[in-house]
Amino acid sequence: MNEIVIEHSASQTRASIAAERGGLVTALFVGERSLLFLDRSTLTDPTKNVRGGIPLLFPTPGKLEGDTWARGGARGTLKQHGFARNLPWTVSTKMPGAPNEATLRLESSEATLESYPWRFAVELTVRVDAGSLVLGACIENRSETPMPFGFGTHGYFAIAEPSSFVLESPATRAYDNVSKREVPFDARSLSLGQAEIDLHLVDHGASSIAFSLDGARVEIDAPGHRRWVIWSVPGKPFVCVEPWTCPGNALNTGVDLLLLAAGESRTLTQTFRAK
Repeated sequence: MNEIVIEHSASQTRASIAAERGGLVTALFVGERSLLFLDRSTLTDPTKNVRGGIPLLFPTPGKLEGDTWARGGARGTLKQHGFARNLPWTVSTKMPGAPNEATLRLESSEATLESYPWRFAVELTVRVDAGSLVLGACIENRSETPMPFGFGTHGYFAIAEPSSFVLESPATRAYDNVSKREVPFDARSLSLGQAEIDLHLVDHGASSIAFSLDGARVEIDAPGHRRWVIWSVPGKPFVCVEPWTCPGNALNTGVDLLLLAAGESRTLTQTFRAK
């Protein structure tokens, strides 16, 4: 598996990217600290979804009801989190050596049009700076009709001690995707390691979030992303903190769904900072 390495040498911040596995950021190091979890057996097995890194969620984050959608006379079938994370991306630019930026690209194909009938191009810029990773996705509608979509990421953050996880959020309500109901939420009482947690914060109300784990503090700034998901599985050394532009099933419900006019494009950015 070939991986691209980008590096900000002055701060010893570096990242690796597996273009052929969904444009996945597979690793992020700040100094000697590894911030991301990765199960390499899933990375090297093309029959599996990769568990780890930072998967890209497009054209729909989350799960559609019955894995199907219908909107404006169009309809289709899409598996959970869309197809971008499972398709090979091409490398558009990468300077020799290990500079701090690379650009990847994904375009619609006859296969994608069968499940999502819009022609599109997504150009993803991945950059590392001092202690940070920036993802910039420029999404272009190449069809003649408005294109509805959602976008998000599914970052797997490595954690050795579940009790060290502290989330900073004013949210008071969450949709519990395990019990399938809305529940009261208090970030101060969130405890990992006892049972699966799959909480979709309803009223976090901001496009940024912060959390601590194993003595590090991580901040995520994601303008335009106002739905946040926290996922953890007992016995697994990761916690996922996921910024989405819309909730799951938005291609059916329309809630916070983004819409691009024919020929238009929009850039969405996410910045991950570690301290």
